[in-house]
Amino acid sequence: MYEIINIIIPVYNEKESICKTFSEIENKIKTPHKIFVVYDHDDDNTIPIIKDHIDRKNNLALVKNKYGIGALNAIKTGFDCVDEGAVLVINADLSDDLPIVDRMFGKINEGYSIVCGSRYMKGGKQIGGPWFKNRLSRLAGITLYHLAGLPTHDATNSFKMYTKKTLNSIVIESNGGFELGMEIVIKAFIKGCKITEIPSLWYDRTGGESKFKMWEWMPKYIYWYLFAIFKNVKRKAFKINKINEDRN
Repeated sequence: MYEIINIIIPVYNEKESICKTFSEIENKIKTPHKIFVVYDHDDDNTIPIIKDHIDRKNNLALVKNKYGIGALNAIKTGFDCVDEGAVLVINADLSDDLPIVDRMFGKINEGYSIVCGSRYMKGGKQIGGPWFKNRLSRLAGITLYHLAGLPTHDATNSFKMYTKKTLNSIVIESNGGFELGMEIVIKAFIKGCKITEIPSLWYDRTGGESKFKMWEWMPKYIYWYLFAIFKNVKRKAFKINKINEDRN
């Protein structure tokens, strides 16, 4: 049984929202947790605020991105900070549904390797955000659920909880941004890991500037989408061939 959640928050100039993010974490996540805030540059305006909070909190760590810059490298750096247990990636912009985190952790302790926050299953909802991006995300999630058999309606959502053991078993190839979460859940599914989802809400940010680079990252999401479809087709073809061989 795991006892603590390791929360990874990649940041880039989040002074407008980070204090409220900490407050929301403390108010809405009852499970014991440690927070790793990962930054790129020494002049990030989030850093002074974090340092002030570190003086008053013993469950907060400030970590410099060691793989370069960008959200993906920050998340990978955060993964490296965790030795074992449950790992959760959240955004600093209050877009994620923190009240369900304790339930996600409960599912991890039931034996699941990954628990996905799902905007597109029954009970989930996406509030705000660019219309085109939202449509693409929904289409990808639902078609992967039906066509590739992925056990989540929302593969593109980065709001997922993992076991460190699962992360250690996967070679990360992503080199863009938040498509990392999609890669991990697809590869874990192919490996036979136990995955589930919980309905979640997603809110468009109300402060600061979005760091999501849709047009730059879209080809990378498409790559993992096609990767999942291809692997499922290959798996079905293998099963059909095996059945035919057994009959002969």
